[in-house]
Amino acid sequence: MVTMRLLITLIMLATAQLFLNMAHASPHAPINANHHKVDNPTAASEDQRRKRRPVKASPAKKTPVKVISGKKVKESSPKKSRLTSVQKFKLKKRDSLKTASAEREKLVYKRRYGRHRGNPVEETEELTYGAAAPLKLSKAHRARYQKARETAMNKLMGQLGKPYQWGGTSPETGFDCSGLVWYAYKDLVKFKIPRTANEMYHLRDAANIKRGELEKGDLVFFRINGRGTADHVGVYLGNGKFIQSPRTGKDIQVSALSDDYWQRHYIGARRMMTPKTIR
Repeated sequence: MVTMRLLITLIMLATAQLFLNMAHASPHAPINANHHKVDNPTAASEDQRRKRRPVKASPAKKTPVKVISGKKVKESSPKKSRLTSVQKFKLKKRDSLKTASAEREKLVYKRRYGRHRGNPVEETEELTYGAAAPLKLSKAHRARYQKARETAMNKLMGQLGKPYQWGGTSPETGFDCSGLVWYAYKDLVKFKIPRTANEMYHLRDAANIKRGELEKGDLVFFRINGRGTADHVGVYLGNGKFIQSPRTGKDIQVSALSDDYWQRHYIGARRMMTPKTIR
């Protein structure tokens, strides 16, 4: 009986051992994923390693920079060629303006007038009028200008002692203040001279002159009656003197601009005769 039990037990153990050996040898044996992970904690698939691998950012491409006229400007690229062309045009225009301005400051312009225009450049002499830039005159044109100014002065001085005449414009009838100026300059300048002192004071063709810049032949204006207009005019002779036809009952005379009366009523001066305005 005992022998039979031992035999059965051995048979059962042998059978169990056989099934275990068959299970290990089978190619379709299931794999326990959890057991695999526990046995290999550091193992990872190739895809997982790729996902965990850090991606290096590609460095930004730097646009080449060049210097134009002291300023840094990005060089043109195919996509921005139009914008860069506009920038280049503006920079080129600005540079050309600066160059032209610098050249103008260095240049001495030689101007020619009347019959001398187009002739070979003659020797010139510089004249300055008020706040205007220096003007270069040829000797011939300067001589014409001086002759015209002397002619005006001679016409004025030839009327000394003649009586004042309201509305007068000739030596035969006499002169009022503006009539005397009109008579002296009417044939010597290119533009039409107005008839009244206030119109002469606002004449666009006559340059505004500061008192400290007065020259022989400049018109000096006064406000006698306080009506807000220039109602009296004379011609400056130099050395603080001017010639005028004052009022009814007075003769044409030379007066001092420094007298208190004329200083109180003085309002300004205009230059009617210049090298540009003479005929």
